[in-house]
Amino acid sequence: MRGQFYEARLAVPVTGHDHSQGPDDAPLTLVEYGDYECPYCGHAAPTIAKVLEHFPDEVRYVWRHLPLTDVHPNGQIAAEAAEAAAAQDRFWDMHDRLLEHQDELSPIDLYRHAEALGLDLERFKEDVWRRRHAGRVAEDVQSADASGVSGTPTFFINGRRHHGVYDIDTLTRALKSAAQAQRGSGTPVPTR
Repeated sequence: MRGQFYEARLAVPVTGHDHSQGPDDAPLTLVEYGDYECPYCGHAAPTIAKVLEHFPDEVRYVWRHLPLTDVHPNGQIAAEAAEAAAAQDRFWDMHDRLLEHQDELSPIDLYRHAEALGLDLERFKEDVWRRRHAGRVAEDVQSADASGVSGTPTFFINGRRHHGVYDIDTLTRALKSAAQAQRGSGTPVPTR
């Protein structure tokens, strides 16, 4: 509707199915829709690491895949490779590695990353080759669509879309603001 403010919300709530870092019962949840080939997601990664370091007990960080295949031809296979690593309980190791090596996302590069992480290479290769985790990636993409997300990175804080920049100062202010908004609920909030 024109002239009305529309507050974008996370349409699919965070569950145990999501990849997350930080306490499950953290009072603040930061969701990122990202693409491993997106340079802006690569630039955001150190900021996220600082946020988690600054609020170790207060923030749960969730990554959801949104490969933008029209502009990032390796985004889909990289997301599926991260899921293949997740099947071996190494999602975050692969996640970090892919964001650190965004110019090395071809199938052979992904195999080298798996080797460097000490994954079961035959299992990894079969999972990626047979696209066993494409459905898992598609679930995240569908949740992005339902939430009105079309670009990466896109962030949600406690279910509300974060608009604007995502540097450490801005995200910290946004997290503190979300914490203040829930103070009346009796939930512990960050004070740093």
